[in-house]
Amino acid sequence: MLTCGKLLGTVHHILKKIKITEIFSSIQGESSHAGKRCVFVRLTGCNLRCGYCDTAYAFHGGESFTIEEIVTKVVDYGVPLVEITGGEPLMQKNCPDLAKALLDAGLQVMIETNGSYNVNVLPDEVIKIVDVKAPSSGEGDSFIMDILTQIDAKDELKFVIGSREDYLWAKAFVEEHILIDTTTDCWITPPA
Repeated sequence: MLTCGKLLGTVHHILKKIKITEIFSSIQGESSHAGKRCVFVRLTGCNLRCGYCDTAYAFHGGESFTIEEIVTKVVDYGVPLVEITGGEPLMQKNCPDLAKALLDAGLQVMIETNGSYNVNVLPDEVIKIVDVKAPSSGEGDSFIMDILTQIDAKDELKFVIGSREDYLWAKAFVEEHILIDTTTDCWITPPA
């Protein structure tokens, strides 16, 4: 039986659109999920311009899809893990609704975000992989410190390190914010 709430939720997903650069399946190459098959949903747009960015092609363009269309495309891959990425996916106001719809489809959902938008707008079940921009990125002041109170043990912080100075900065950040004793994983990775 289709209740009014379910009907409104369905209409909601049919009407809301998100601008997508690409949807593809590959092997997850980062985070604690590295090596797993994953469907990537790359949203269009980014508010930062990191010096080492490897996805500048996602800054502009893209094609608008409804949330329902996106979920259908993702489910058709038959892969249970999906990552919403960008650019910066949280720039698009309907991103939390997309994450919820993917969860409702029975998928494990991750989001990779640049740390300049609060992640508490996302459903709790979403695995948040949050970049903390080091100085050599050119965007070192973009991280919202409140995010540290919005993540939990399933979530991860990522530091892209381009120099020894970045490493020392990241080490000091982790020590200063007592991340050593938390259950949140912290990853250090070189630029792409």
